[in-house]
Amino acid sequence: MSFKSKIAIIASLILITLIVLLRPYYLFVTQTLKISTFKTLFSLDGIKTYDDHINILFLGIAGANHDGPNLSDSIVVLSYDLKTNSLTTISIPRDVWSDTLHDKINSAYAYGGFILAKAEVQIIIGQPIHYALAINFDQFEELINFLGGVEVNVDNSFVDNEFPITGKENDLCGGDPEYKCRYKTVSFNKGLFLMDGQTALNFVRSRHANDSEGTDFAREKRQQKVMEAVKNRLIAFAKKLDLDQSKRLYDLINKIVKRDIDNQQVSIILKNIFLKKNFKQEKILLSDNFFINPVGNLNKYDGLWVLTPINGNAETIHEYVDCRLNQKINCEQLKPKRKENR
Repeated sequence: MSFKSKIAIIASLILITLIVLLRPYYLFVTQTLKISTFKTLFSLDGIKTYDDHINILFLGIAGANHDGPNLSDSIVVLSYDLKTNSLTTISIPRDVWSDTLHDKINSAYAYGGFILAKAEVQIIIGQPIHYALAINFDQFEELINFLGGVEVNVDNSFVDNEFPITGKENDLCGGDPEYKCRYKTVSFNKGLFLMDGQTALNFVRSRHANDSEGTDFAREKRQQKVMEAVKNRLIAFAKKLDLDQSKRLYDLINKIVKRDIDNQQVSIILKNIFLKKNFKQEKILLSDNFFINPVGNLNKYDGLWVLTPINGNAETIHEYVDCRLNQKINCEQLKPKRKENR
């Protein structure tokens, strides 16, 4: 047998082996996920963009066992820049007042699903929202546990003595006027920790800590940390190329996540992230510099504790978000100086 013949046989065996090994993955991608590999690799058709950005609204919904089960506990925009291969997360306070809804923005999804929620968030950040996804936080716990927990760096130690106990929202506590039986104490120490699903949820949901961690702005920062940790776990999980586990993960996500972005569109974004170099991540936290808690004319807000843009409109927020997303200079100078509530 000639040398060329041996090479041809070896090459054929390698090709056959690759086909046998990769065919299950190909079938999973094309038949289960309904993804066209050609469109993923060579086309951006069918994906919505604005100034080369794809903006996706993420909503963390309280869940059936909580007060206001359809209210959004977490409101975050994920903005991916196709040109610079950067992903920016924008956290939005849930207590921002909406004149359109005559309620807080966290009620938008409960009133009108994705359409209304996207419209209200667009008004605040001044950027179009192309897609949205929502996850029940109780089910989010299941996802974190499936991934083996998430590593989160806790910036500040804190104690919350009024953390609500699921299922005890209406407990009369034997006549206790302070309803202490409805709450428990949760605490976190500063440092890097591996958190299971329940611990991570407690971390992002805590609202009554004994110091600065008791503010909604602190909660938003903690939510971004957990989201980033979940994203890192998902990326690490995808690199393992474990077909059975990938199928289980997809079934779980398909069960617990409601979305209006399809697998083909997601695959185009992921392809861009993995094939382009120097993937970057940024965070925008709309801090208390941009908002006030109005203390006058409370009837206008139905007596609710709300936040409104500090200058009476969201133009400053629009300018700041646009500056950060397009990586302009001196963006921090656009932040208003903190004023007293009025």
